[in-house]
Amino acid sequence: MTDRYAVFGNPIGHSQSPRIHALFAAQTGQDICYEAILAEPDEFATAVNAFIAEGKGLARGANVTVPFKEEAYRLATRRTSRAEAAGAVNTLSFEAGAIIGDNTDGAGLVRDLKHNLGCDPTGRRILLLGAGGAARGVILPLLLENPAELVIANRTEDTAVRLALEFGRLPGCAVKVKPEGIGFPGLAGRSFDLVINATSAGLSNAVLPTPTSMFAPDCVAYEMVYGRETPFMLQARAAGARVADGLGMLVEQAAESFFLWRGVRPLTAPVLAAMNA
Repeated sequence: MTDRYAVFGNPIGHSQSPRIHALFAAQTGQDICYEAILAEPDEFATAVNAFIAEGKGLARGANVTVPFKEEAYRLATRRTSRAEAAGAVNTLSFEAGAIIGDNTDGAGLVRDLKHNLGCDPTGRRILLLGAGGAARGVILPLLLENPAELVIANRTEDTAVRLALEFGRLPGCAVKVKPEGIGFPGLAGRSFDLVINATSAGLSNAVLPTPTSMFAPDCVAYEMVYGRETPFMLQARAAGARVADGLGMLVEQAAESFFLWRGVRPLTAPVLAAMNA
């Protein structure tokens, strides 16, 4: 009997997750079916529960993308420690009537930066644009890499400030740097070695009100959206930054999810090469 998995989002037509997991399954000899499901606004929980019910015991898990990661956190009946820290969930596992929430985004981003892009976050001045679910999932993993600083910038300054304060006082978390929260206007006159766009602006080709001066010389500009040239990427290229999209993060976080579900860790390099080809 083939186990069923899915990715939920809105929009979802651009998702490469079904292809990635099909490649993982072929590589590791796992018998799974993985599909993309469009969930309407305010109907995420209904869509997930319908998937579980229709699976008749074969629905094993799901990935969650924008804009439902915080809703997935609330839907989970149990959560891992990294999901609790993030306050957002991108991986659900269905076990014995329970919905277990985890967050593999941060692990995927850090692995992509370090192993695929040769960009070690340690000692770098990092700017994280956005304060939603995508940003929440990567803050702690980035802090644990001991950057020189981590600044969270958001269109609504209060949201960024609250998020920085929250991660600055996580219990039992030994990090050397406390994050700073600012509004976009606060970026004037500041520059960073690594700029990560965790907003969803790229999905609608929206232009962020951010200064080109935020890209330091030899900066790496990382766009979490993948498969398109976003305004953020265009701005970064014009500033001379080295630009990468989120495909590597997608593959790496998917590998982490696959391991959680199947107990087998796939090799990501051949899958990433196939996706880039």
